[in-house]
Amino acid sequence: MFFLLAKVLWFLLQPSSLMIAAVMAGAALAATRWCRLGRKLLWSGSLALLICGLTPLGDVLIRPLETRFPRPALTPEMPVAGIIVLGGAEDGHADGSPQLAALNEAAERYTEAVALVRRLPAARLVFSGGSGAVLAASAPEAETAARLFEALGVPRERITLEPASRDTYENALFTARILNPKPGERWLLVTSAWHMPRAIGCFRRAGFTIEAWPVDYRTPGRLQPLRFHSSMPEGLRRIDFIAKEYLGLVIYYLAGRTEELLPAP
Repeated sequence: MFFLLAKVLWFLLQPSSLMIAAVMAGAALAATRWCRLGRKLLWSGSLALLICGLTPLGDVLIRPLETRFPRPALTPEMPVAGIIVLGGAEDGHADGSPQLAALNEAAERYTEAVALVRRLPAARLVFSGGSGAVLAASAPEAETAARLFEALGVPRERITLEPASRDTYENALFTARILNPKPGERWLLVTSAWHMPRAIGCFRRAGFTIEAWPVDYRTPGRLQPLRFHSSMPEGLRRIDFIAKEYLGLVIYYLAGRTEELLPAP
């Protein structure tokens, strides 16, 4: 129920949808006795679309989450038991196409995991990700991940799959059950930098002590206040996904899925 409710509410309440709805409602009311309200909606919606679509507001919002968790040092004195990779890098729209894997812009979750496997030959590679589809059946993302990892040279015996989870909390809960980590073991968590605080919070809630290995950074090393987007869809897409992440932090905290509103190192 939590998973389905979150999907439906976000579809209706994402910022770009609300902005467009305001413009459409304003245009519809402009020729009625509610014309004053219509003009306000039309102007406010249009202004919001311009600001969110063209200015670096999205980068400003993304930055605090991306820089929250730095990468730890990897030394022979502190061996790593395993690398846990969260799903979310698969392009579900290309499901069933004749290719090894269809990936989205979060593909660095896969590539960085393979680089870590080669760097840490004794570590296990664990992938956590099922199917997030609501209206249509689709194979778990873990199946695609296994094929891709093997094709990139990772031996199958080093790969552990968790194919049932549908969200970040289930990623943590189901992975902890499969691995049953021992005290003192060192595990790395690979996911997008902007998603790391919520992911770390979920693993802590599941009783799994883990270290962050953030990837998929979306902002430049130094914020550029005059760096405008070349197209409005790019800016709006950033506003949408980071608003969803902040909302997820709040909802997960209120639902008891994390113990902190904004987890920190």
